[in-house]
Amino acid sequence: MGQRSDRFHVEIEVADHVVDVRAVGEIDIATVGSFRAALWAAPARPVLRLDLSGVRVLSAAAVRALIAAHLRIRSRGGELVLVDPDPVVARVLRATGLHRVMTVRESARAGDLVAA
Repeated sequence: MGQRSDRFHVEIEVADHVVDVRAVGEIDIATVGSFRAALWAAPARPVLRLDLSGVRVLSAAAVRALIAAHLRIRSRGGELVLVDPDPVVARVLRATGLHRVMTVRESARAGDLVAA
């Protein structure tokens, strides 16, 4: 399951307790609608893991979408976990303080997450 454009695409995998979303490309004003739609389309599970390793641009619009998704998922009793942010994206997360609000992790190896 996924959405694709020239500048951005997202892939979604659903398991019993986790939804894995992998975003790739630039999340800016032109692509944030697709990003937001993918997050909203993800089925409710206790954890939504958002792999940001392929994201090179995270704009203010994308930050707002992340906050909205975090609040929506938390209101359902779930958790949004940001995984493997690109160094540029990690700087945005630190500069905005999102790293204090949302869980940010690095994957040590596929399927095995450790706290960053």
